[in-house]
Amino acid sequence: MTAFFTKGHSDPTVQPVPASVVEKVDAADTTLHNPKRAVISIGSNLGNRLETLQGAIDALEDTPGVRIKAVSPVYETEPWGVEPGTQPSYFNAVVVLKTTLPPSSLLERAHAVEEAFHRVRDEHWGPRTLDVDIVSYADVVSDDPTLTLPHPRAHERAFVLAPWHDVDPDAQVPGRGAVADLLGVVTRDGVAPRADLELRLPE
Repeated sequence: MTAFFTKGHSDPTVQPVPASVVEKVDAADTTLHNPKRAVISIGSNLGNRLETLQGAIDALEDTPGVRIKAVSPVYETEPWGVEPGTQPSYFNAVVVLKTTLPPSSLLERAHAVEEAFHRVRDEHWGPRTLDVDIVSYADVVSDDPTLTLPHPRAHERAFVLAPWHDVDPDAQVPGRGAVADLLGVVTRDGVAPRADLELRLPE
């Protein structure tokens, strides 16, 4: 945020933003109890896929203790783990955020966002209106069955690695290595960038 001071305001009710307020807004990321960097993968293959992904981004930004820092390009992806042609293709993207929430609370929020978009969990690898997965949280490595960190299959999925690399070319998957190196190993078959589509950072 930047304050602009203009001489001769014609509207006497317009007041300049105090520098102290500007500094607080600009420093908010470092004053909220040591925020952690997290990476979230979002995907949809039912309904208005792009609108759903944007809605998920906006819902995450509306979460107290969460600030969206970057949104990747959109990729179109063949469904994982099913016969080709049996489901619509996915739109996938990656969101980088800073958060003061612990991983368990961030997971609860991810599930709540999914449910808001009528996510149904009655079929493994089934089609879904929205998938919200925590890919990594700071440098945490955990095999907790409720939330395994980093995501146990992220390092082998191009639809996670490619958009993640787009927004953070130097990113690391904790315990697995550089995203760039991992991306060089996996196949990109069925994972295509959609340059004609765009997700926006929340205002």
